[in-house]
Amino acid sequence: QVQLVESGGGLVQPGGSLSLACAASGSIFRIRVMAWYRQAPGKQRELVARIASGESPNYAESVKGRFTISRDNAKNTVSLQMNSLNPEDTATYYCNADLYEFLCSAYGCHPSAEGSYWGQGTQVTVSS
Repeated sequence: QVQLVESGGGLVQPGGSLSLACAASGSIFRIRVMAWYRQAPGKQRELVARIASGESPNYAESVKGRFTISRDNAKNTVSLQMNSLNPEDTATYYCNADLYEFLCSAYGCHPSAEGSYWGQGTQVTVSS
């Protein structure tokens, strides 16, 4: 069973920095896309940044130039470095991965169909 576990949230003052990390574990064949989403109270969940294998990262306009996403394919991890934080960045941040699992039976192992998995979320609060 695949699990995504986030870490690194917390309270930071405006203008400060935080780094989030997410580790995927389980019977993973290949992770195609890793991404960070966020959801503020009363708002819809929105994409913050995504990074697909072999492609340049994509960012929401509101975080361009301030946030940087990176991934380590060997470790199945993704990180989000957040700089120049402001109160509008306050939200629960969720890690997401589109991936293929290993499915094994008595006849051998093969990749599953692609599935989308979510972490439990980590709170980021920007306040003075």
